[in-house]
Amino acid sequence: MKQLNLFIELIRLKKPIGFMLLFWPCAWGLTLAYDFSDKINDYFFYLTLFFLGSLLMRSAGCVINDILDKEFDKKVLRTKNRPIASGKVSIKLGLIYAILLCLLALLVLLNFNMLTILLALGSMPLAFAYPLMKRYTYWPQLFLGITFNYGLILGWICIKNQIDIIPIIFYSGAIFWTLGFDTIYGYQDIKDDEIIGVKSTSIKFKKNPKLFLIICYSIFMISLVLVGLFMNFNKIFYLLLLFPLFHLFFFQIYKFNFKDPKNSLKIFKSNNFFGALILLNILIGKI
Repeated sequence: MKQLNLFIELIRLKKPIGFMLLFWPCAWGLTLAYDFSDKINDYFFYLTLFFLGSLLMRSAGCVINDILDKEFDKKVLRTKNRPIASGKVSIKLGLIYAILLCLLALLVLLNFNMLTILLALGSMPLAFAYPLMKRYTYWPQLFLGITFNYGLILGWICIKNQIDIIPIIFYSGAIFWTLGFDTIYGYQDIKDDEIIGVKSTSIKFKKNPKLFLIICYSIFMISLVLVGLFMNFNKIFYLLLLFPLFHLFFFQIYKFNFKDPKNSLKIFKSNNFFGALILLNILIGKI
């Protein structure tokens, strides 16, 4: 039971926000592409596969992240008690966990068409290289956005079996959504990060973070409008965009206090609700 609890802690299973933020772009891409005049069961089948894949890959990513960041984590108050940083789980055992999780994710992936499988496998180096980015650039959050939203492309391709301009536009905008919320997340550890030399957009834009967030979220909302136009969504879609717009610019930006770590975490977690809100918008837009 002790090892099971350590494994659950290691993969952050009790903190579902991570795999949900990986899942929502997959659901967006799938929903955009799916023809709901066909069997609805297939939609939920693919949705379940993407959920499982998000859970497994995020879990594997957490393990790799903790192995690579072991020495950094020891010096940060929030992360010093993580299983690998604290020595409760060895690096060898962590690697075994990561391999097993990736193998399970591969079993999920094999249910998709060949193009989806190949593109998903091609994204693996990006996923596992992300933890290294904070050592070399102030833009690790941008790299995370490129990686985390890749499922949007996969969601489209698993239905259409081809790439189109619509998911590319949405994917490009979603990168800035991730860039925004992960910058907010970074303010939890900004003092420790500056001391140990870790780089982030939170540090780069600490003098005026709200302006940076306004730019990021504006780009995302513009991409969403463009997607609606290309998809010929109904007028209700544009009316309902007021809700995510309000959430981003009032709750996430106006209410954001970068000096309060608890406030940063609360606003970051609200993006789970935001992801569901965008999915609902897309579904209504297709009616």
